[in-house]
Amino acid sequence: MPLKLSVIIVNYNVKHFLEQCLFSVFKALKGIDSEVFVVDNNSVDGSLALLREKFAQVKIISNNQNLGFSRANNQAIRLATGKYVLLLNPDTVVQEDTFSQTLAFMDSHPDAGGLGIKMLDGKGAFLPESKRGLPTPEVAFYKIFGLAKLFPASKKFGQYHLTYLNKNANHEVDVLSGAFMLIRKETLDKIGLLDETFFMYGEDIDLSYRITQAGYKNYYFAGSSIIHYKGESTKKSSVNYVIVFYKAMAIFAKKHFSQKNARLFNLLIHLAIYLRASVAILVRFMKTLFFPAIDFVLILAGLYFCKDVYEIKFKLYPNFYSKEIIGLFFPLYTLVWMCFVYFSGGYDTPTSLRKISRGVLAGSAFILIVYSLLPEYYRFSRALILIGSGYTLMLFLATRLVYNGLKIKRFRLFGHKANARIGVIGSEAEFERVNALLSSTHVKYEYIGFVSNEKNGSANLSYIGRFEQINEVIDVHELNEIIFCARDISSGEIIDQMITLVTKGVEFKIAPPESLSIIGSNSIDTAGDLYVIDINNVGRPENKRNKRLVDIVVSLFLLAFFWIFIWFQDHKANFIANIFKVLFGVYSWVGYGKSPRKDLPSLRPSVLSPADAPGASNEERKNKILLNYSKDYQVENDLKIIFRRLPELGQ
Repeated sequence: MPLKLSVIIVNYNVKHFLEQCLFSVFKALKGIDSEVFVVDNNSVDGSLALLREKFAQVKIISNNQNLGFSRANNQAIRLATGKYVLLLNPDTVVQEDTFSQTLAFMDSHPDAGGLGIKMLDGKGAFLPESKRGLPTPEVAFYKIFGLAKLFPASKKFGQYHLTYLNKNANHEVDVLSGAFMLIRKETLDKIGLLDETFFMYGEDIDLSYRITQAGYKNYYFAGSSIIHYKGESTKKSSVNYVIVFYKAMAIFAKKHFSQKNARLFNLLIHLAIYLRASVAILVRFMKTLFFPAIDFVLILAGLYFCKDVYEIKFKLYPNFYSKEIIGLFFPLYTLVWMCFVYFSGGYDTPTSLRKISRGVLAGSAFILIVYSLLPEYYRFSRALILIGSGYTLMLFLATRLVYNGLKIKRFRLFGHKANARIGVIGSEAEFERVNALLSSTHVKYEYIGFVSNEKNGSANLSYIGRFEQINEVIDVHELNEIIFCARDISSGEIIDQMITLVTKGVEFKIAPPESLSIIGSNSIDTAGDLYVIDINNVGRPENKRNKRLVDIVVSLFLLAFFWIFIWFQDHKANFIANIFKVLFGVYSWVGYGKSPRKDLPSLRPSVLSPADAPGASNEERKNKILLNYSKDYQVENDLKIIFRRLPELGQ
């Protein structure tokens, strides 16, 4: 007798999310004849070890390269024996009744070829992509030019996400989300598997369309709901996402639309790419350079103002100082102060007025020391340096206070992590475990309280209330973060509470049992909201800053003495090129090598890698070396690698 359900999960370097997903999946599969496949696309984050250690019942398909979403799913579909096949993302959490309810719906609707479900993000908000219409040229036009967002209740303009339909009722829809796609196996046998032309994005639209073309119906099911951390959310502002996503749409149009409509759709696609890519570039500029540019302009303008006032008040006539010298040194002073503030941590989030003050004072000291070594002709006024230092310090402090008052997120004077007031809901034993885990991470919090899910509460000193009192507990103790212990609380209860408490403005996280992670961001890629034991992660702002300082200092040193070091190089021209690439931030001297690593904290491509050293004979060994490098970053390690492998700096 065939099984009832085959669950297929494609994983790529999201071990912690996969662990939580599987924990919820096996709870929901109780009483259902089923099998679970995990297709791993060559992860290097220890996903396979986790599966073998904690989930021995999973059928593992391990690939030696990233085959993409479609090909990986097809590998498991060919082996699946269930009456129904569920394609499920690893960044999801299902309720205990999710499978029983959706399977019952499919059994009672023989016309249903596929089914999607109500999805919530990590903050408990409804995800509109839970139900979608077919992206025809007309629908795509409304979406691209914002009409769908302006008129969500319109049946004409709201077709992309079917926003005119009630999200709390079942509906027939055109397109299912690939995050949760329950499909009748006989339907797949009839229409074929996922189209492997699609590497990422678009394959769910294509499969959904083929289901309806074969005479079946697709349904949106609101009787249960899941959490979807929605990995792509943090990448939608990137140029790469825009190009990949819209090119997938172009493939779909060419495959299914008439030649005329396909050409029109293709025109819209390219227009969307240019528009959205331009917006992505602008957003990236605003995030990285906008505020430093404002600092530069205001500091420089202030220096000229201070000079004018000083000339009139103390030198008794304007233009006392040489315009040429002022024009050279004022921009240099400004850059020095900003650089020292940056390396002091003044541009980190949350904003630290102490670090800003330290940076300005250190920059002033550096300027005065260099000033004293200059020829007499260039030493025009120490007074202006001191006045400028005072002005720069006051400007930095004043602007940060204004930005904080305007609630600009990156300039919060007291960041969420440093000001977190946490409530942990579960048993006393799980509270103690989670509390110990938080103490082992770099997470800072000012308060942590225990909310018991047991009827009689607890004698624990940190006990602040019971689960059913959570609304009052949040208000009384001013909690801004809730951690659910998944061993003690069902996924259904967690999701119900997230929906109820979404208006409270609190963050939600889930602590899987016997896990070293606490998960709960709005996105799978928001590493800051993934609490794991952390020694001295290279991704920390201070470590990235120190690493950049090492790159600059080493590059300047090599440039100053290149006529000596160049004789040690096997590739002399490349050595000079690498110096400038590192100096201008294209490369780093030491890192993961030329290839990016999604599973480790983000770093620039590098000339050298600790994994390339003798002794790293196989991939597993290399991956372990890089993991250790990223977990416990030390400046001296970079310097040792550079010194020991000096002849390789031109590779």
